Amino acid sequence: MTTTIYAARSILTLNPMQPTATHVAVRDGRILAVGDLERCAAWGTYALDERYADQVLMPGLVEGHAHLTAGGLAQYAYVGFHPRPAPPGLQWPGCTDFDAVVAQLQQAERTLADPQEPLLAWGFDPIFFGTARITTAHLDRVSTTRPVVILHASHHLMNVNGAALRAAGIDSSCEIEGVARFADGRPNGELQEFAAMFPILKLIGNGFRSTGTSEAGLRTFGALARQAGVTTSADLGNDPSEEGYANLLRVTAAPDFPVRLVPGAMALNNARAPEAHAALLRQRMAASTDKLRYGIVKLFADGSIQGFSARLRWPGYFNGAPNGIWNQSPEQLKASVDFFHAQGFHLHIHANGDEAIDVALDALQAALARHPRRDHRHTLQHCQMVDEAQLRRMAALGVCANLFTNHLYYWGEAHLTQTMGPDRAHRLDPCASALRLGVPLAMHSDAPITPLAPLFTAWCAVNRVTSAGRVLGPAERITVAQALHAITLGAAWTLGMDCQIGSIETGKWADFCVLDDDPTAVDPMALKDVRVAGTVLGGVPT
Repeated sequence: MTTTIYAARSILTLNPMQPTATHVAVRDGRILAVGDLERCAAWGTYALDERYADQVLMPGLVEGHAHLTAGGLAQYAYVGFHPRPAPPGLQWPGCTDFDAVVAQLQQAERTLADPQEPLLAWGFDPIFFGTARITTAHLDRVSTTRPVVILHASHHLMNVNGAALRAAGIDSSCEIEGVARFADGRPNGELQEFAAMFPILKLIGNGFRSTGTSEAGLRTFGALARQAGVTTSADLGNDPSEEGYANLLRVTAAPDFPVRLVPGAMALNNARAPEAHAALLRQRMAASTDKLRYGIVKLFADGSIQGFSARLRWPGYFNGAPNGIWNQSPEQLKASVDFFHAQGFHLHIHANGDEAIDVALDALQAALARHPRRDHRHTLQHCQMVDEAQLRRMAALGVCANLFTNHLYYWGEAHLTQTMGPDRAHRLDPCASALRLGVPLAMHSDAPITPLAPLFTAWCAVNRVTSAGRVLGPAERITVAQALHAITLGAAWTLGMDCQIGSIETGKWADFCVLDDDPTAVDPMALKDVRVAGTVLGGVPT
């Protein structure tokens, strides 16, 4: 048996029984001992590795809500408002007006040799352009014959050109909810939520999602994870084809693949019958490995707040927009929760608006009354408009919150002035209240909606600073220590993996994040700037 002892300037263990150390011993991919050299050496013959002697180790960061499409989308044109880190070594510029979006698409269109191949792009968000909306009039400037499809930053809306509408059979007679229209009733190319987007996804062969489970997409996701210090990531909304699933098994089994994946199988009413979904998930659970772990079911209540498709209680949207769209009606969601909970699965429910949170909690409360289960760890994902009464209810039900704190920076100003208004925006992603009321807390990036970067996500929760420099809801700020817990043990708890990852203690996988500085020692405003130097997975530097 080979034992390696890693020495570091400091080791932040996230284990309250032993908060810091200088050495960690690793054997068979697991943590053998933590402390000083003498304690670690007590296990016998070892090799001392001092490559991290001037750096800081902490548990490998845990991304509790991302999507493998963060890797797959890298092959398509980016048309988001904010500049964005690309795969290692690259940077995508932002598109700050509609002409810039069109120009970026025209440039991408010139690279396509096949005149019938759809042009796919992503990252657009109309909320940064006031009341103006991009329509077929803009996208037909890119092509009138080739389908042009832009997936919004939220992934809950898309814009397409006239050719795409025609090819998908979406015209004035279409009665699908979420098809936006010009004043004369013609579809204007904006499609809101999954039912409206489905004909386009079918047209393009579900290209956006399937690229996430291609070998290239998985490899790119792995590189992004390593760059961010992430050693375990959920993929919430994962429903790969048999080819995609085979890719997942093969790529994650490769010794050099640097991240453990936890897919959440997406259960929407139009995908497959619940019984078939449960059978497929059990089949994949039985084939789980140390680096690919199935068992989560992903359900959807509403849509996107910034896309005005989230479901809000009175008084509704601050700018007077109509209420959002149910991806599953309250009745359908209640039935889905009851079925999958009774089957013993771990549920993660997308619920952004406060009305959607109520409906999700109603469904969970009813399911738990019918089928009591201890330590279920069902989790509300995003949960952004949750109020104090809802948090108390979550605590009583044992429901976890995985808050989308990156919204504070990227969309805080828009929520303040357009979607929620001044009062509700200040309680956006209320981390401090969740902890005060005893709700298990994680936080996430929802990559590719925002970049995969847990230290930035933690920075958002600690400082609550918007892109304009405003502090939004100062009473909801949390400490650096609390934020680091949320992106390690907190996220691990919501995935049911806190016995395996999330802290540096004996018996857990030897997964570490390597930092140039101690995040607990820098100014809290500098937390996002702490450089990730690398990761260790199963005791092996990546």
